[in-house]
Amino acid sequence: MIQAIDRAAKVLQSLQGARHLGIKELSNELGLPPSTVHGIVKSLQAHGLVAKEPGSNRYMLGPALLKLSNVYLDTLDVRARAMRWTSELARRTGLSVRLGVTLFDEVIIIHHNLRPDGSQQMAETGITIPVHASALGKVLMTYDPAMADQVLAGELRSLTGDTITAAEVLSAELEMTLSRAMATERDEAVLGESSIAVPIADRSGAVVAALSVVLPTSEYPPADAVFNDLREAGRNISRELGLQSWPPLAPNAGE
Repeated sequence: MIQAIDRAAKVLQSLQGARHLGIKELSNELGLPPSTVHGIVKSLQAHGLVAKEPGSNRYMLGPALLKLSNVYLDTLDVRARAMRWTSELARRTGLSVRLGVTLFDEVIIIHHNLRPDGSQQMAETGITIPVHASALGKVLMTYDPAMADQVLAGELRSLTGDTITAAEVLSAELEMTLSRAMATERDEAVLGESSIAVPIADRSGAVVAALSVVLPTSEYPPADAVFNDLREAGRNISRELGLQSWPPLAPNAGE
């Protein structure tokens, strides 16, 4: 690992979540001398990756990251091929639709369709959710045993009173997810919000993303038609990526 890049990445990670920090705060958080942190921050600032808060000595994430994130999204084949199907899924179900991929021990939303009811909503593309607290994450863990083992061996952070924090309970949920090719969650990441998700696989059979619909917990479980529409969207997107038969096989099943 290249030390300078590692340290710069840790500075950016420290500033995520709309945090505004000064050099001393970053120094304390990273365990590095203030002079070292100052040099890293100034280099990142020169490239637009970090910006100085107007009228203060605190720093925040810079606008160049937005440009880079958009470039990343544009290169994702699964996102490009999924967009018409996610739009149709939102229209048919009347629900919000998320498409997510793994980012370490989180799910990052790479595409989001708002509920088509005209209500005020927040665009969620780019947000992250812990894998253990989301239906999307449960699907992705189910088809990636190495990631699942890593997550199950660590601390399962509680986000709400309903977040699964016991490894044996989560492990049982992953087994159920595999048997149904579908995961569910109720109030586990956000109180009042529930979701169901299915896998998206490519021509090799590898699960590359997960697709979910999101609904108020007061309306859970949804009608059978919602489950059917979600499965059909997952099947269609996977076919666009070259998968011959959906749902995908269990990991290592073809070996």
